[in-house]
Amino acid sequence: MSTSDQHSTAGEVALIVGGGPGVSASCARLFSQSGMRVAVAARSPDKPVLQALEDSHGVARYACDAARPEDVETLFRKVVDDLGAPRLVVHNIDGRVAGILRKGIVEADPVMALETLQNAAFSAFLVGQSAARLMLDNPPDANGVRGTIIFTNASASLKGFALSAAFAMACQAKTGLAQSLARELMPHGIHVANVPIDAAIGFAQDDGSRAHRLAGTTIDDNMAHPDHIAETYLQLHRQHRSTWAFEVVLRPWVEKW
Repeated sequence: MSTSDQHSTAGEVALIVGGGPGVSASCARLFSQSGMRVAVAARSPDKPVLQALEDSHGVARYACDAARPEDVETLFRKVVDDLGAPRLVVHNIDGRVAGILRKGIVEADPVMALETLQNAAFSAFLVGQSAARLMLDNPPDANGVRGTIIFTNASASLKGFALSAAFAMACQAKTGLAQSLARELMPHGIHVANVPIDAAIGFAQDDGSRAHRLAGTTIDDNMAHPDHIAETYLQLHRQHRSTWAFEVVLRPWVEKW
């Protein structure tokens, strides 16, 4: 049996901030199947995919605008009251405002740029802060661990692409946040990981195919599979503290990088 297999997650509480049909839904299903009590937060918690997760896996749904400090504080308080203190928190918010995509620096709207920064990096700060406050009070498990905080990121965190200044700014700010939190919290038994996903994420469609709204239908595993992203997140949570990974970059086998 591997060391990671010895870390039982049964009965633990997991909170996923940013709910949708891709990575968040896959994480919710896998964490629940692993015996965890799972909460998912979204601006619109009544999305059909989240309602389905509640029906099929008992996932608790919460309304939260993660860029608002009062919303995040309320979210964590409710989760603790309803389920218990989380030992796994996933921040899975892209944050891009639609109108900021593929805009040169001259034409990019400053208001949209600020909103992108708030949605992505500032919300990550708020979620990381609230998670840390709770986890520092968690009793250490048999591995000496108090919890895990995972930030979903993008390839813009590794390189700033042309026509993507606002998003690159937000993603790289998120990486800086994660690096700082890791150096501060890991010595206290809290694992912090940054996961840039260098790919379109193809999630399941009604017809059984996998697709992305901009990249089209998945062909021959040319897009990241959210179920396998979720497996990586669970593995990160189960890692032994003697070999904690901080940054794990995920990309399909055919991705040009």
